[in-house]
Amino acid sequence: MTPRTPSAVPAAPALPGRPCSIAAALHVVGEKWALLAVRELFYGNHRFDRIARNTGAPRDRLTARLRALEEAGVVERRPYSERPPRYEYHLTEAGRDLAPLSQALLGWGDRWLMPEPPVGLEHDPQGHEPHPYDPAWVCRTCGEEGRRADLRIEVHSPGWTTEGPTAP
Repeated sequence: MTPRTPSAVPAAPALPGRPCSIAAALHVVGEKWALLAVRELFYGNHRFDRIARNTGAPRDRLTARLRALEEAGVVERRPYSERPPRYEYHLTEAGRDLAPLSQALLGWGDRWLMPEPPVGLEHDPQGHEPHPYDPAWVCRTCGEEGRRADLRIEVHSPGWTTEGPTAP
């Protein structure tokens, strides 16, 4: 993941509680229909009717979610018909960066909620045999797989610790 320059980062929404990137991300993509629309775009379904059919979302809710995702820079609309005017939805770079989140939710749901995985991911690298995709969280600096026991949380928000707000 390439860090963005400060001028390219939009102002964080004012949210209650701890200053948190997870809370800011959930503010944009934390609603079920938003994440399911992103899933469909990853699957290659770009037209509204297919997204609506495959998510089961009410059309008005899906319209609102796609509009919000567009405003947040997660998706972009591209015209595919002039008469009548019709658009397809495509993931932006920010939307494509949601792939690890989607993969994590897929893996968690497969492990803890579904008797059989409804879909599978296959890794098909050039020069190698295709095989089931088994992603890992790996540190780009050292190449080691990240384990919770090896991670330390550093709080950078003034007035906060891992336990919560500091006394005024």
